[in-house]
Amino acid sequence: DYFHNSQDDTETSKLRFQLCQSLWEEMKLKTELLQDNLNKKILDSLLEFVRNSTASFQSSTDDWASRMRSDEIPTAALVLGVNVPDHDMTFQSLSDLLQQSVTPFVVSLQSKECSALMHLVQKVLVQLMGCGVSVDDEEDEEESQPGPRGADQPPMRWRCSLATLCDWYQTVQKKAASSSPSKKRSSSSADFRPNPPIVVIFKDLESFNPKVLQDFIIICSQYIRKLPLIFIFGIATSPITIRRMLPHSVSALLCIELFQSLSCTEHLATVIDKLVLTKKFPFKLSGKVLQVLVGIFLYHDFSVRNFIKGLQLSLLEHFHSQPLSVLCCHKQEALTRAQQLRHEDCEAIRQLPSFMRYVESQEPQEQVKLLTSDQHVKDVCQKLLKELHHYHKQYYPVLRCLHALTSSLPKHPLGKQIRELHVTCLERNVWECEEYGAAFQLLRMLAKDDLVAALQKCIDILTSAKPKELQDALQHLQDFSRRFEQLDNGSAADEGTAEGGEDVSPSKGLQKKTDLFHLQKTLLEMRETRRTKKLSRFEVLRNKALDFMESLVKKHLVPPESQTLFEVCYFSASGTLRRHLNATPRTSIQTALNNPYCYLQNEALKSDRGVISNAAPDICIVYKLHLECGRLINLYDWLEAFATVVTAAEGEELDSAEAAKVDEVKHARFIRAVSELEFLGFVKPTKQKTDHVARLTWGGC
Repeated sequence: DYFHNSQDDTETSKLRFQLCQSLWEEMKLKTELLQDNLNKKILDSLLEFVRNSTASFQSSTDDWASRMRSDEIPTAALVLGVNVPDHDMTFQSLSDLLQQSVTPFVVSLQSKECSALMHLVQKVLVQLMGCGVSVDDEEDEEESQPGPRGADQPPMRWRCSLATLCDWYQTVQKKAASSSPSKKRSSSSADFRPNPPIVVIFKDLESFNPKVLQDFIIICSQYIRKLPLIFIFGIATSPITIRRMLPHSVSALLCIELFQSLSCTEHLATVIDKLVLTKKFPFKLSGKVLQVLVGIFLYHDFSVRNFIKGLQLSLLEHFHSQPLSVLCCHKQEALTRAQQLRHEDCEAIRQLPSFMRYVESQEPQEQVKLLTSDQHVKDVCQKLLKELHHYHKQYYPVLRCLHALTSSLPKHPLGKQIRELHVTCLERNVWECEEYGAAFQLLRMLAKDDLVAALQKCIDILTSAKPKELQDALQHLQDFSRRFEQLDNGSAADEGTAEGGEDVSPSKGLQKKTDLFHLQKTLLEMRETRRTKKLSRFEVLRNKALDFMESLVKKHLVPPESQTLFEVCYFSASGTLRRHLNATPRTSIQTALNNPYCYLQNEALKSDRGVISNAAPDICIVYKLHLECGRLINLYDWLEAFATVVTAAEGEELDSAEAAKVDEVKHARFIRAVSELEFLGFVKPTKQKTDHVARLTWGGC
């Protein structure tokens, strides 16, 4: 519906929606595989920890150390970082893996559901036992009576205590041990070891009530010999949180092992590398859009999950707002669709700024064909789409090569992350910026080993990318690397003599005693001598290699705006994206109250600026009326003004006696609207006058 409500043809809208959906499915699948690979190491470590803890529960070792450890609850302190929105995904994956391979008894707890100890215990029992739990001390006699469900099934409600959990666990294990081998093979828990542990996951440890957590740990420690409990603490800040929340007497009951997940910044760098800096996906982000998404990540929530949602929103907005996004697909499909363009699509292509520049650069006869012949536009469009895909195939490998050269330089002139260099290349010619010149000045002072290592990285990048167009560049880099290896360090140092013959050394140029004039003259002569100094073989070869890299940069890292039809693939509406993802609540609320048409898109709500529409929602009417008042607002006058506007909306005569009365319905609507304004923070009750409220917002409100 979001696509079909546009003014374009229905068939074209459906096609764009299908392309958007299929492309997002590809990107989503890639994202899920990527996140699984990134979390694999930490999840495997946690699974191994749980397995080892389970083995220690079941071991019969009777030495002193084992007996001491058996009285402690195995606890994994999982430090996930401050990207809290991503934690649920990690814990869900961990819970699924535990239930698949280690134990069926996994409990996930959140602080908002465990405000008291009884609630926490009840939550544990409900998730494990799968039935109701009574928090009363006295059981209901009716619930304890056997019903038609059978004697082997548990009663509907249980006492809320760890003793109940212990009895239930022992009953379940006895049933599992007494079941026949054929039933074990057919059951889903056949791969579990005897007496599997009970894993309790505290998702947000910092938000739990410390007193509740302490009491729960103390109670669980009393049952550790009967219940194989394992705790997993989800920590967003630092492991010191455990010491802050738990005194030594309680933390001594835990055997804590620390686990550190991949940092969210490294996670984001990998996601950008696989989803944005690749030619596999035809959809691209402009520099400003990428800056908006990265800025929200760095300055708001550090959430990779929200970054991916922003990428999905960008994809959706691009296919919705750009009619020519039907060409934003893989190469062969795009070439096929270019021949199926309608006359309206050809006219849209002619109106693209990049295509207009292309037309202006052609001969007059060619210009006439491009502006009059749709078939010629389709043929040229195919050629331009090939050039655009060709540009992307060359752009990303050369971008990675430039980053490999400059990422290890002091102070990182072109950025520490490749996304910073990518944004610079998207916005302008990178070789024209000062940072680029500073970076290559530093590169021309690199030692042989550092330069050879950087060139080898470039060779590996071009080899793995395998672009046919860059094979010559790959051969040149391999040749440079081979020539560097053949250089003799000793001979290279000996050949650094002055071109004029005799070398001028500081000891000869400077006398023991000299005045300022002679000192200045001698230093100037020495500087001129260094300028005319013959370069060593290494320096000559280094300059040639860097000059060759600069030629690659200038040839392949031109901004995408220089490519014709770049608008087909690049989403550049950064303002729209910022408005959706980084909206300011106060501005949004005031816009909605002042102009409800902006969000509701109802033609009846259109009105001139400063005019109170009688068709607007009640809260909008009340809000606009309160803007006309001073610091204190008389509720009765406010109610009468509201009733007048509402009466006009209902089509009644304003001078009639019935219209002057405020009925109960209008009174109730007014009270509800004022209460909503008070909730939003625009007004508040005042003790100065009982029938007045105080206005709280001023200025541009």
